[in-house]
Amino acid sequence: MNNKHQSTTVMDSILYRDAFGTSEMRDIFSDFSLIRRYVEVETALARAEAKCGVIPADAAQKITELADIEKLDYDLLRQETDIVGYPILPLVHQLVKQCGEAGRYIHWGATTQDIMDTAVVLQVRDGLEVIERDINELRRILTSLTERYKDTIMAGRTHLQHALPITFGHKTSIWLAMFDRHSERIKQLRPRVLTGEFAGAAGTLASLDNKGLEVQKALMDELGLGVPQSTWHVARDGFAEALNFLGLVTGTMGKIAYDVMIMASNEFGEVFEPFVTGRGASSTMPQKRNPISSELMLASAKGVRQHAGLMLDSMIQDFERATGPWHTEWIAIPESFVLTAGALKQAKFMLGGLIVDEDRMRKNLDITNGLIVAEAVMMGLAPYTGRQQAHDIVYAACRTVNEKGGSLSEALADVPEVTAHLKREEINELTNPANYLGVTSEMIEHTLAYSKKQGF
Repeated sequence: MNNKHQSTTVMDSILYRDAFGTSEMRDIFSDFSLIRRYVEVETALARAEAKCGVIPADAAQKITELADIEKLDYDLLRQETDIVGYPILPLVHQLVKQCGEAGRYIHWGATTQDIMDTAVVLQVRDGLEVIERDINELRRILTSLTERYKDTIMAGRTHLQHALPITFGHKTSIWLAMFDRHSERIKQLRPRVLTGEFAGAAGTLASLDNKGLEVQKALMDELGLGVPQSTWHVARDGFAEALNFLGLVTGTMGKIAYDVMIMASNEFGEVFEPFVTGRGASSTMPQKRNPISSELMLASAKGVRQHAGLMLDSMIQDFERATGPWHTEWIAIPESFVLTAGALKQAKFMLGGLIVDEDRMRKNLDITNGLIVAEAVMMGLAPYTGRQQAHDIVYAACRTVNEKGGSLSEALADVPEVTAHLKREEINELTNPANYLGVTSEMIEHTLAYSKKQGF
């Protein structure tokens, strides 16, 4: 292999890049796109300053016309960036040459971080649009699953043990509700996160005298970004919020993936990822059908979680310009967006074609011979004996089933303290899992109505 294939991470790996990301999101956060955003901010700044009378209008026009990323010498840009430590000064050198006489007005009154921060905000804006689109597509998929399986009874589990009966639609409605909240969050965070940065060397815009705030607003208008409340060179809560939002989104996908992986195990056999010939195959065990999408979702969630923590750590910055924490964002932001996009792609594939075995769910529900509705019997007996005594009576009956076999209804029918108050038909009704779903149906309908009202 030659050097052009010298990738080192799953983000750009020729093997893994489509497992852990998408071409669309990689394009948004690619080097080329980032440099294009740098140039976009520099030219927008020139136009904004011309509107405010800071630089000549013809100079701004020339800068906009002549600044051309296609004509940049990228090898030189890389070499000078390695020397300077930042790409903006080397970029400005080349843009000045491209723009001739007008080039003297490029980067007027700005500082490197103004350009870099604002360019990243533009990337984040595009990235959030993709994330929102995929969240809404997942909401549609989960709505369909919830409606289809709202009456499919199965075992609810706590501490990996049978707890009480639920329906599969109840489970998926909980997944749906999480994504509904993510849909709300992304709308709420946009005004806080999508604000540009233009504040000058120490955040005071001193180089523009009394025109600073006027230019700042004009620049944000040019770029379609919000005007910052104040300088945020070292106030990084906006980017930290964005990445912790991605941590929440991927955390939800990790939870779903965990559920699906366990439910797909041979001992459960309740759901399976969509069948594609060869997917999840083992190199040595022909029978294997590994839950690949779920595994990738869980791995991505763990990766984004680490970056979310890194962003919180990078908020701790010194004075008016940081001495290093800022640089960690260059690592965390692109990788988190790519990983999130990859996880969403896997989730859409997996949930969109999820295979649900309703018969196996019912079979698993019955493997404890009625013990899953022990609480129902306790609550049915409690009005006659008191809650604690009812608990002890049913507990003893459960022990009998566990030690001697048989069903809970049979064991209860042999207990005088039970038959003194309940007929056999009543015992059978109390031990029927379908009769102990509580307000599951109402909860599901409430979630579906809320989600539809929120819109896609």
